[in-house]
Amino acid sequence: MRDFPFARLIPRFPLAALTAVLTFGILAFSAPTTHADQPFPHGPDTAIVILGFGLQPDGTLRPELIDRLRAGYVEAFVSAASPVIVTGGNPQSGITEAQAMADWLISHGLPPQRIHLEPSARSTVENAEYSAQVMTELGTHNAILITSAYHMPRALASFTAAGVSVTSTYSPDELWNLLTFGPKP
Repeated sequence: MRDFPFARLIPRFPLAALTAVLTFGILAFSAPTTHADQPFPHGPDTAIVILGFGLQPDGTLRPELIDRLRAGYVEAFVSAASPVIVTGGNPQSGITEAQAMADWLISHGLPPQRIHLEPSARSTVENAEYSAQVMTELGTHNAILITSAYHMPRALASFTAAGVSVTSTYSPDELWNLLTFGPKP
């Protein structure tokens, strides 16, 4: 299993993690990009949407979903005023992807009031449609999509078709490259 370079530091040293993330965010101001090569701070009108991934039969998170959550966690610190939407149904042992994701984010220090669950989606198309409804309820106008790199084209197409203005995308691979300055080994 891959180990995120700061996985052990984030729960114990959130200020150190926040400082590192904000440093990367400041760098983003000097080199705006169309893709989230670096985390770029957004405000309350932009939602961070983390797409789910199938849970294990016992309701626990798979490594790929944890990677997505780590990427969303970094963006949540960079964009401290943005609401976070976790989207995914497909329950296992009575737990939806959205609930498992919210529990993980809260256990790692994200305030529960920032997290908004969309627990009904069973597909990428439904992730987009139902997240768009949550965004309307929250009064957000843009989205930052967080999902795996291979899944991003389908997710981006689905969210665009649902009428969501996607301002940037962010994958765990981009996060890894940003923090290590190179591809995964």
